[in-house]
Amino acid sequence: MVMALYGLLLTAAAAAMAVPPAPSREVNPPSPAARAVWIADAALREPRTDVLVLGTPHLSMLAPDFDRARLEPLLARLQTWRPRMIMVEAVSGAQCDYLRKFAVAYPGVAEDYCPDASAARAALNLDQAGAEAEIERLLATERADRPAAERRRLAALFLAAGDPASARVQWLRLPEPERIAADGLTAGLLATIAATGKRPNENRDVAAALAARLGLERVWPVDDHTGDRAAGPSNAEMEAAIPRLWDNRWSHARKPLIEQIPARLNKGEVLAVYRDENSLDAARYAVASDFAATAADPSPQRYGRRYLAYWETRNLRMVANMREAMGPTPGTRVLAIVGSSHKPYYERYLGVLSEVRVVSTDSVLADKAR
Repeated sequence: MVMALYGLLLTAAAAAMAVPPAPSREVNPPSPAARAVWIADAALREPRTDVLVLGTPHLSMLAPDFDRARLEPLLARLQTWRPRMIMVEAVSGAQCDYLRKFAVAYPGVAEDYCPDASAARAALNLDQAGAEAEIERLLATERADRPAAERRRLAALFLAAGDPASARVQWLRLPEPERIAADGLTAGLLATIAATGKRPNENRDVAAALAARLGLERVWPVDDHTGDRAAGPSNAEMEAAIPRLWDNRWSHARKPLIEQIPARLNKGEVLAVYRDENSLDAARYAVASDFAATAADPSPQRYGRRYLAYWETRNLRMVANMREAMGPTPGTRVLAIVGSSHKPYYERYLGVLSEVRVVSTDSVLADKAR
């Protein structure tokens, strides 16, 4: 069998280039008071909430004509694991409204990360809160045979709520003849959901597709940018300093692996790519090249440490959003799909939650031919 690319890199690298090992002991061990939480951990009964963190390359790096059928082996593996909730790296509509309202504190963030929900809100004559309230009302009744008119209404409501991936779930669960403009779903909104001619996106082409196959009603957007201010005000000096810190031997070693991903996906090496992206070696390279490099910033301004504050705050709040979403259904099975650089931070923070058990991707993505 062909060795994973990260493994090949480590084998070929000189000792000076090998990714640094993790410390032999915890740098920040829990305090005695923190260890008291272990009493709750020990008291918890089965079933726990199992969370599988799937690190992903951002599929928007691929061309619009990428053959989505190449994703089938990944979808089949994830479908076999049968998650009951799927979390995605997307900002909620409510947070997008906040980011727009406080744009002075978050310049350009809504424009970069938020879909435009205005057309759906105008079509339904609803705001964010109204759309979410109706979604909650409709989904309070579980129905495998939900009428097509209700699914069309839900698709439009999810668009109005700023959640296009969940709108896509409803659209995929409609029989093709029922994917029509009706029940608040205008022709323009239908085109938005169909996303014909757009670049691939893991939220749409993996998460939503999988949710529809599993009979789920939605996915859960858990990304968070309210902590962007943790880095403090930016300036030209800081914007120049961070890329300099990223220019290191670990990032140089990692760059060719990232650059090969589109070609490998186009050749159908989807499972191999995802095995690489979720390997321990990949996590260590990501941390060493990015977050360890900024943590070690020797400058008096400590711009790297400020960047790290943003990154840790963002991931803490993403995991908190997940915990909130999982809360009403303890003991469920959760798939979290997120950019692979988030994976080590997700698993670190999920690992301190009493009710959560982090599941290794190895058993799901394993090369069965070995």
